[in-house]
Amino acid sequence: MSAAPAAGKQQQRQGGGAGVPTKRKPVFIKVDQLKPGTSGHTLTVKVVDAKMVMQKGRPTAAHLRLTKIAECLVGDETGTIVFTARNEQVDLMKPGATIILRNAKIDMFKGSMRLAVDKWGRVEVAEPAVFSVKDDNNLSLVEYELVNVVEE
Repeated sequence: MSAAPAAGKQQQRQGGGAGVPTKRKPVFIKVDQLKPGTSGHTLTVKVVDAKMVMQKGRPTAAHLRLTKIAECLVGDETGTIVFTARNEQVDLMKPGATIILRNAKIDMFKGSMRLAVDKWGRVEVAEPAVFSVKDDNNLSLVEYELVNVVEE
């Protein structure tokens, strides 16, 4: 009687329960589908503009890491949004470049949406896209207000 449960546990372990996670196929979304407080987005966007916001540290000192932050206006055929690029990401953000943002998240900054990719995501340069950016629908210009809802 005790052999049956042990065999069941052995099968569970071999079944790949806690092994290598299976990769999901990315679901690409459009800029106009982004909502505050969401994450895990995969988008293909074009860089419209890139402005360096902050650059700290000395690149000559080996122990000090150079911190770079740039605000880049990126978009697709549905709209635009401000993307906050950090460190190595800044170098990829050249106006006119087509970029794939993987596992991107929405950060709120002064009531407006900003797109960001942290250490769990990836920014990669893609083949030039054929769409033209719709620049009259900037989602970062929409202000949001946090409202606490009290349920009774």
